[in-house]
Amino acid sequence: MKVFDKRQIMAALDVEDALARIEHGFIAYSSGAVQVPPVQAFAFAQDNGDCCIKSAYVDGEETFTVKVSTGFYHNPGKGLDSNDGLMLVLCARTGRPLALLQDEGWLTGMRTALAGRIVARLLAPREVTAIGVLGTGVQARLQLEQLLAATTCRKVVAWGRSEGNVRGYAEFARRLGCSVQIALDPEQVARAANLIVCATPARRPLLDSTWIRPGTHITALGADALGKRELDVALVRRADRLVVDSIKQCSRYGEVSGAVNEEPAQHERLLELGTLLAGGGQGRASEQEITLADLTGVAVQDAQIASSVFASLQR
Repeated sequence: MKVFDKRQIMAALDVEDALARIEHGFIAYSSGAVQVPPVQAFAFAQDNGDCCIKSAYVDGEETFTVKVSTGFYHNPGKGLDSNDGLMLVLCARTGRPLALLQDEGWLTGMRTALAGRIVARLLAPREVTAIGVLGTGVQARLQLEQLLAATTCRKVVAWGRSEGNVRGYAEFARRLGCSVQIALDPEQVARAANLIVCATPARRPLLDSTWIRPGTHITALGADALGKRELDVALVRRADRLVVDSIKQCSRYGEVSGAVNEEPAQHERLLELGTLLAGGGQGRASEQEITLADLTGVAVQDAQIASSVFASLQR
C-alpha cells in the first residue's frame, strides 16, 4: 500500500476531472448504482468535536473508499486546524488496500466545495449581485474559490463569529480578486447577497426567512450531523426549490429535516441533486424563485474524489 501526504494530494488533484467524477457519482447514487453503508458518527461534546466514517462503492468501478473525517471546533484556539482525516482506497476486485490518502481533511473540503459549485451552476440566479458567506474556515474559503468558476460576480459579503477570523477571510477573498464587505451580522449578509453559502457548525439558525430576497439561492453545508442547523424552518418551507444531495440523509438531519419532520408532505418537494443532473427534475424556473441546496455530504463524493486523485498519482 502506498501512502501519500497532503502536499502530494493537493499537487495531484485535477479539479475538472474530480468535478466530472463527482457529478457522475451523484447521478449514480440517485439511480441506485452506488453502495453506501450507513454513516458511523461520534460526538465529543466536551471538546466541541465530531467524527464520521463514510464509505462508498460505485458499481463497476475498480476501487472503493473508506473515509474518516473529524471536526473539532475548539482546535484553532490550540493552534490546530478544525478539520482532519484520511481516505483509504481499496481494490474492488481483490479487497487489497491500494493507497492511504493522508489528506488531513482537505479532500473532504474539496469535494464539498465542488458540490457547491455544481449546485450554484444549476440553481444560482442569472445575475449574482453579491456572494454572501457565513463562516470563515477552510470550507468557506474553498467554497468561494470554486464559486468563482460558476459566476462572474466578484463582490463578497462575509460574516464570522470572530472579528479576527472574518478580517482574515476578507484578505483571502481580496487575494482572489474580490471586493469584500464585512457584515456585522447574518442579516446584513442576507439582505445584501442573492447567492449565499452557509459554512458553519452552528446549532441554532443563523438565517431568518424574512431577511431573504426573492431570487436568492442558498447553499447550506453546515448541518452535516444531528443537532446542527443554519436556517430557520420557515425559510425551508418558503423556498421554491429544495435540492438535496441525499433524500434519505437530509430527511434525518440537515436543513430540510426539521420541515420534513414537522410536515411530512414537505418530503415530496425534495429533489436529489443526482436526479437533477440527470435531467429528471427542474432546477431554477424563474429569477424570482428562492432556491435551497441542502448538502450533508454523501460518501459517493469521497469515493469519486479519491479515485480521481489516486488515478492522477499513478501517472
